[in-house]
Amino acid sequence: MTYPQQNLILDKAQIQQKIIRMAYEIYEQNFDEQELILAGVYPNGYVMAEMLAQKLDSIADIKLDLLQVKLDKTAPLQSPIQLSPDTFSLSGRVIILVDDVLNTGKTLAYTLNTFLQQNPKKVEVATLVNRHHTLYPIASTYTGYSLATTLRERVDVVLEEDEVAAYLH
Repeated sequence: MTYPQQNLILDKAQIQQKIIRMAYEIYEQNFDEQELILAGVYPNGYVMAEMLAQKLDSIADIKLDLLQVKLDKTAPLQSPIQLSPDTFSLSGRVIILVDDVLNTGKTLAYTLNTFLQQNPKKVEVATLVNRHHTLYPIASTYTGYSLATTLRERVDVVLEEDEVAAYLH
């Protein structure tokens, strides 16, 4: 899916390079951990979490669990946040919350409550693109690309089989 009148800011090779660097940073900050949970916000954050897990698996001897986080991004209080699988405990574990774009921080702020109720050891945030327009007290621990934008501009990340790119429009 190609978006008209958009500027390409990251192509497939650049996104893969960002994922590799972020995976190494995650490993460097968590090298003493036995296991990590990569919790990706569905849909693109989960795809990113899968990409990070694949790279982390190749560089580190850490047990990785993937967790899919589903929520209504426009009205996060209208329906409960769904974690799947919901079969393992998050208590005492390190969680890396992954999303494609950090804009206002609203999505990540609402998901944090779900994780904090389960008493994790630590929660970190990984985002591919950080726009620096946060309205909530959320900061990205691991950022692939930092981009100053206007409030009217939008970043679209495409992580599909036939296209991997990030666009600004």
